[in-house]
Amino acid sequence: MRIRVVGAGTMGRGIAQWAVTAGHTVELSDARPDAVAEAVTFVGTMLERAVAKGRLGRAEADRARSALSALESPLEVRPGAAPDLVVEAVVEDPEVKAELFTGLERVLPARTVFATNTSSLSVTALGARLADPGRLAGLHFFNPVPLMRLVEVVPGAATRESVVELLTELVASSGHRAVTVADTPGFLVNHAGRGLVTEAFALLEESVAGHAALDRIARDVLGLRMGPFTLMDLTGLDVTSLVMETVWTGFRHADRLRPSYLTANRVAAGLHGRKTGRGFYAYGDGEAGAEVPEPRVEGGDPARPVRVLGEELAMLGTAGQGTGTGDDALVLIPTWGTSVAAAVAAGGLPADRTLGVDPLSLDSPRRVLAVTPAVRDTAVGDAVAVLARDGHAVTVVRDTAGSVAQRLLASVVNVAAGIAERGIAAPQDIDVAVTLGLGYPHGPLAWADRVGVARIVDLLRNLQAETGDPRYRPSPWLVQRAHLGLPATTPAAPLPERAGRAPASGPRRPGRRHRSSS
Repeated sequence: MRIRVVGAGTMGRGIAQWAVTAGHTVELSDARPDAVAEAVTFVGTMLERAVAKGRLGRAEADRARSALSALESPLEVRPGAAPDLVVEAVVEDPEVKAELFTGLERVLPARTVFATNTSSLSVTALGARLADPGRLAGLHFFNPVPLMRLVEVVPGAATRESVVELLTELVASSGHRAVTVADTPGFLVNHAGRGLVTEAFALLEESVAGHAALDRIARDVLGLRMGPFTLMDLTGLDVTSLVMETVWTGFRHADRLRPSYLTANRVAAGLHGRKTGRGFYAYGDGEAGAEVPEPRVEGGDPARPVRVLGEELAMLGTAGQGTGTGDDALVLIPTWGTSVAAAVAAGGLPADRTLGVDPLSLDSPRRVLAVTPAVRDTAVGDAVAVLARDGHAVTVVRDTAGSVAQRLLASVVNVAAGIAERGIAAPQDIDVAVTLGLGYPHGPLAWADRVGVARIVDLLRNLQAETGDPRYRPSPWLVQRAHLGLPATTPAAPLPERAGRAPASGPRRPGRRHRSSS
């Protein structure tokens, strides 16, 4: 296939490298000719690096390099060599993109398919500027393109089905995974990512723990590659803040997607992360952010008697102290969407020595201990010593309904279930996209199945009841499957098409399965 890539920046040169490596002929263009020359040199360097690392053979690299050529203008016409596909990767400005596509439409044949790499703009709105909107679709790559093996194929409302099929086949045959996504704010991956970062900010707003502690829990308890604040420093808080606002506004201020008031001042202060030298962490020249020292609680008594409530914590009561029924025994309770304070009030427990342990943290390298304003300092120190006896790290957080890991997980799952509920993408594609695009250890719907759909629904309902916050209202997708005893990954029931009715081009379209993306 002959592909014209317009835009020689980071994304454009990455798309060009991906395409020539996969065996396609690529024309690279940009409004600035010097940028094209730099990009061609960069791609050549990347191909040589791949050869040196044994990822690409010498003959393959030479063929790929010869398949890449530079154009003097994005609108250049080469007699007898019109591209089959144009992939646009220019600045994220709707007017710039629309002007480019209308210009291309005037000079290229009707058979040439147009694709935009936009990450946030409406594909339908861009297509509406064309005489033939059916030839345009979104083809959203992730950076770095050769390594991030995921591409969102985004049909606009008028995009022809044949265009979707062509792009899906192209992506799949070139070594990446294609997921078909409805043309909605944030598409799939950026939408799904709001579950983690918005809830992390909510925890920070409430002073449940500092950003470093929240990152440690996300990594060690949930198994994420990096915590939410480290991730935002990497992507840039200015970018993250814009995406949060765009998705929230686009979905008409849905509570589940509500952003934080904390971002505006940090963005205004230039605390964007690595690219500005300081974000939630401080960065040196090219260095990773310095790890914030973990607080240590000294002088605790690991032999203090412990009274354990709840089967989930039974393992803690058999570690050498028995059941601890004395008046001085620590009382450790599990919390599942509820708070320690509520359990103290409901059960008449001693407030000065009752603490919470997140059940999700028991099988992880890090245990999470929740403390109320009524608990004694000595009780906290002793509880930390007890939980750390077998080599676990312990993080102390302020008491909140559900503790940290539960709230993060509940939000990730609930947002993803909302995506499935709206028909933005098929359940399997949601899980694939999140694991490939965000690096989570499990797809969010599969994660719900591992924990138990009914248990996740119970967690969300407890969070909503105790906090009164509608952001925790469980998605009907989860509630229905809990009622029926079905996995969260179960697709929606198919509906028969009425005779003579055109197939839907809106949100339900991505639920269709294409052979190359199955």
